[in-house]
Amino acid sequence: MALPPPNPVLRRQVIQLYKELLHMGKEYPQGYDYFRPRLHRAFMSKSNLRDEGEIKQAIATAQFVQKELQALYYLKKYRTLKKQYYEVGEPQVFGEYHQV
Repeated sequence: MALPPPNPVLRRQVIQLYKELLHMGKEYPQGYDYFRPRLHRAFMSKSNLRDEGEIKQAIATAQFVQKELQALYYLKKYRTLKKQYYEVGEPQVFGEYHQV
């Protein structure tokens, strides 16, 4: 018995989300070759879902992962900039309350 086709709107959302995550994986700290197979495996593990509620829940989980990746990239960028502007032994002043 064949599975019923998924909702085309949800299918487009899943494909778009997969493409966005795949693009974000190019900057992953452990490399694209590490990220891509794991992303593919995660999406394929949910490929048998046909209930719209379960699909929407899986989409929400993937969007959460996407936001976490964005936070990881921003933190990496911030740390890189911080290293460029502050020397190793230099005291760092954050805000106006600095005691010597």
